Amino acid sequence: MAVTEDIGEDRAVAEKALEEFDLPAGSVLRLLNLSENATYAVEEPGCGHRSILRVHRKNYHRADQIESELAWLDALRRDSDITVPTVIPTRDGRRIVTVEHDGAQRHVVHFEMVPGAEPDETALTSSDFHTLGCITAALHDHARSWQRPAAFSRFAWDWEHSLGASPRWGRWRDATGVGDHEAQILGRAETLLNQRLAEYGTGSDTFGLVHADLRLANLLVDGDTITVIDFDDCGFGWYFYDFGTAVSFFEDHPSVPDWQEAWVSGYRTRRELTAADEDMLASFILLRRLLLLAWMGTHSHSRESQAISVTYAAGSCALAEKYLSSSGRSLT
Repeated sequence: MAVTEDIGEDRAVAEKALEEFDLPAGSVLRLLNLSENATYAVEEPGCGHRSILRVHRKNYHRADQIESELAWLDALRRDSDITVPTVIPTRDGRRIVTVEHDGAQRHVVHFEMVPGAEPDETALTSSDFHTLGCITAALHDHARSWQRPAAFSRFAWDWEHSLGASPRWGRWRDATGVGDHEAQILGRAETLLNQRLAEYGTGSDTFGLVHADLRLANLLVDGDTITVIDFDDCGFGWYFYDFGTAVSFFEDHPSVPDWQEAWVSGYRTRRELTAADEDMLASFILLRRLLLLAWMGTHSHSRESQAISVTYAAGSCALAEKYLSSSGRSLT
């Protein structure tokens, strides 16, 4: 299906869902981003008030899985010092609107607009990553101690569903720029990565509920207030996969070693990060890189894919060669 058709479908779903909310006549939708989901600003006439409408990708999350995401947001707001978005319910109190469109069920969530701006990715500093490390540790603290509801359901970012037999974002081998030469290098790195992750294990000390997209682009800074947004990919994975996501799309930037040091320092202000955990960070950078390579192959409509997909495979190979040369313990 063409991207324009996707946008048309998403907008039709958004307009239908909008009818369920207590909004003034004349409220309009403006597309902000088309990535995993379609995100719209809802602009109310006269007052200038804006909110956010998230139209979930078709056949990605079930309604109960979205409810579980929102339950974590509720718990974080209630039991932690982390600032997260607030859901706007429908007139009759529902937090998820399900719209039947073209024979499929589409899910929509309405959020209050979060003030602030994301950090400028062209001018990142070690201070930014120190802050992100602190926030990540706080999220991990909460995830480890929270008694989740019995019906809580989120998918897993384990090996099988990341790079294994049932890859959620597709296969990196099918991505733009991956030919036989690239597949050989990346395949060897993937084998070593699998081995290292298997040795590290999935016990309760290493594997649990994570944000799974905790990068600076998902922080909105408004003065002294930092709001963590976009929990759409939250699920069960390795805790320090969250560091791999912190350097998404620029994993091979020359400043990554300094940013990693700052992130680790920030993390340790809130909770322990052992030497064994730190030794695995290179593996989580590569895991994220291979996932994103696959993701861009199946999300050609995204702004990230359109901007860098042509060169991303070559950069991934360079990263993989460094990983192999260090036996997976460093990318410096």
